[in-house]
Amino acid sequence: MKPLQWLPAAMSVAIATAVLVPGTAHATPAAGVEGIVMSQATLNGKDYISREITIAPGGTTGWHYHPGQLFGVIKQGTLTHYEGDCSVDGVYNPGDAITERSGTGYVHEGRNEGSVPLVMWVLYIDPAGSPMAVDMPNPGCPFE
Repeated sequence: MKPLQWLPAAMSVAIATAVLVPGTAHATPAAGVEGIVMSQATLNGKDYISREITIAPGGTTGWHYHPGQLFGVIKQGTLTHYEGDCSVDGVYNPGDAITERSGTGYVHEGRNEGSVPLVMWVLYIDPAGSPMAVDMPNPGCPFE
């Protein structure tokens, strides 16, 4: 078999599997979110990333979890924070600090339910090379 001759067949199987497998959950995408990296460094196996995140009125982070630690401060607007059981676990206003637990056991979503843009400064401390967040499907909340 010539090099890469198997590729079209493998792609066909992958596409058919993705299309035909029933019941697969899809990640909920963020909407109305912009992020600007303000600084980034790696030290002793950890990535330190600071970002300014803006969420438009009605915007959402989508359901996700973080592989590392997250610390933030609300600069403007109001963040409404939902846990995976659909309950509000915090409402954060300008000057409020927020921390989030890490790992797959803490799926959550942040929303801007206000009328002005939400602006946050966030510091991620992650294992080097890991993503800042991992998108997850809606855990069953009726408000998507």
